[in-house]
Amino acid sequence: MDFNIAEIEAEINNFKEEGKKLFMTSSFQTHSIPLLHIIHNIDNTIPIFFLDTGYHFNETIRFKNHLKNEYGFNVTDLRSEVSRINQKDQYGNLMYTSDPDYCCFMNKVLPLEPILREYDVWISGVRRSQTAHREKLARVIEGKYNTKHYHPILEWDSKQIFDYRKKYTLPEHPLEEFGYFSVGCVPCTRKLEINGNGSERDTRWFGLNKNECGLHTETL
Repeated sequence: MDFNIAEIEAEINNFKEEGKKLFMTSSFQTHSIPLLHIIHNIDNTIPIFFLDTGYHFNETIRFKNHLKNEYGFNVTDLRSEVSRINQKDQYGNLMYTSDPDYCCFMNKVLPLEPILREYDVWISGVRRSQTAHREKLARVIEGKYNTKHYHPILEWDSKQIFDYRKKYTLPEHPLEEFGYFSVGCVPCTRKLEINGNGSERDTRWFGLNKNECGLHTETL
């Protein structure tokens, strides 16, 4: 199968020839692994940022650390300046229970903003098939602070993710075997119902009119 690696490498090299500073974000899920592997093989100096919300599954943190040690990924954690104990609303409820959008804003969008100001190109593994919003994205778009959003695997489907992982013997997230196919924060993630009609992203923020954390909407 053609994974368009040469095209991605050419695009990365074009950005670099233009003097652009590149960075990548990753949630370290199973479907994140192919792009991490591709970018690392093209240029292992490109920094990878992980938004550590403080609410991730322990399995995700261990998986991230394992991949960092096993493959030498250049990973840096980003965290909110507001400690988790202080992320409460006026009634003392943790923010994710009363305003999950603002919780995502504090823990994902705000910590990334200094990086967007510093770099010129943000490499992201979003795919059209994931949400209605992502279906409308282009391969390269303009974002806040004049940072370009670059989506190298925008057209990939789940089979291509699987085939790439199989070809290079890359691991899957440890929770996937238990039915977690889109893994976010513990309070906002559930297993995929085997007999249900929903998509992988429907396992996030279940029961809410929400399928984006804001990273790929509020930074445009």
